[in-house]
Amino acid sequence: MQIIEDNLTGTKITELLREHLQNMNEITPPESVHALDLEALRASDITFWTAWEDSELLGCGALKELDSKTGEIKSMRTATTHRRKGVASKILDRIIEEAQKRGYDYLNLETGSFREFAPARNLYEKYGFKYRSPFAEYIEDPNSVFMTKKLSKKQIKIVRSCHARAKHIWRRRRNYEPKETGF
Repeated sequence: MQIIEDNLTGTKITELLREHLQNMNEITPPESVHALDLEALRASDITFWTAWEDSELLGCGALKELDSKTGEIKSMRTATTHRRKGVASKILDRIIEEAQKRGYDYLNLETGSFREFAPARNLYEKYGFKYRSPFAEYIEDPNSVFMTKKLSKKQIKIVRSCHARAKHIWRRRRNYEPKETGF
């Protein structure tokens, strides 16, 4: 599975997002649908990823910058034929990784309160998201739940530390010249 940053111009992603919006409108009352359409997802404060297996689109997800320390997960969707295969976990891993790289302290999200959204809520709980009150422009809504995750600075420091150590070792090896042993 390959996760790539997507420019939202392909027909496959257009169709998946159309299906996503249609599904949200079937399940949720109109005033409680917070899924973004294609144009809104192209905003400069949103980064969008898609998951692929060869030429098959598996799913998508986005990261919206709310401010310099806070991001929001948007438009998480797995293609129906690929649910329960770890696609959402891989996309969520990528979103969290990017949020940490940006130095965000918190990652927030809104999802539905209906039973159809239970798998999404379970995934976020598994990743350490906690329930919270509405954030940003959201208001209290019985059809929505709001979640947040405090991002660990320690994890990103470890990654940077390992990267720096690997770079150091590579430089030493590159400049390594074997000494003559007399054989």
